Amino acid sequence: MAAPATPLKATVNCDMGEGFSLYKMGDDEELMKHIHLANIACGFHASDFSIMNSTVSLAKQYGVAAGAHPSLPDLQGFGRREMAVEPDELKSCFIYQVGALSGFLKMHGLPLNHIKPHGAVYGQTSRSLPLARAVVEVAQVFCSEGNRDVAFVGIAGSAHQTAAEELGVKFIPEWFADLDYTPEGKLIITKKHDPVPLETVRDRVMRLLNEKKVTTVEGGFLSLGDNIKEVTICCHSDTPGAVEIAQLVKKLVDESNRSAGYA
Repeated sequence: MAAPATPLKATVNCDMGEGFSLYKMGDDEELMKHIHLANIACGFHASDFSIMNSTVSLAKQYGVAAGAHPSLPDLQGFGRREMAVEPDELKSCFIYQVGALSGFLKMHGLPLNHIKPHGAVYGQTSRSLPLARAVVEVAQVFCSEGNRDVAFVGIAGSAHQTAAEELGVKFIPEWFADLDYTPEGKLIITKKHDPVPLETVRDRVMRLLNEKKVTTVEGGFLSLGDNIKEVTICCHSDTPGAVEIAQLVKKLVDESNRSAGYA
């Protein structure tokens, strides 16, 4: 009889600081209690200088690793509309945003942990190797002598992973607890996130961690890949019931990590 597979090592991440001025998106402080990684909006799809500062402060307060969540310049569309953009232009767009966040991280004494593209550009860079290389190179720009491991968070088996491996940047595969996947394994990025029952989230997470299988929208299952040993699970702050989803996912992840000897 074959030995049971070792569960994936996992973290929970959430896109944070996505309000603007007096407007809030999600319960950032409550969510911060139930995640390991925070992807902090950098001003182009959401956030501003005050929100960036307060979000970094929350990450420090709750011991959460802080990363940048840069976007296409699309405040009105919340970064969820694709744009025609050249690799050099996109690289500069991301350097501008990550640079802004880096100032607040430095002020609060936190390192930049990772970079994760937001919304439409997440999908565009996953499909286009030139665009993926451009944004992964941004992780290299923000490495320093004391922080050589700025990671890139993206889709396993996509141009994200290929570019990161080519450029020698640490790659963290991501899976989404509150979004659907096509039968071909493509992430379905929606402008507005629908509610997801907690039992559905539980079933999806446990199958991913224990079997490395992704549940598709038609109820089938796809292998994440035998070469994947680590994953970060995203819970969006604007999904209905986001706090309850994040709380459940972190509980499942922490229990799995402990049982496998990761924690």
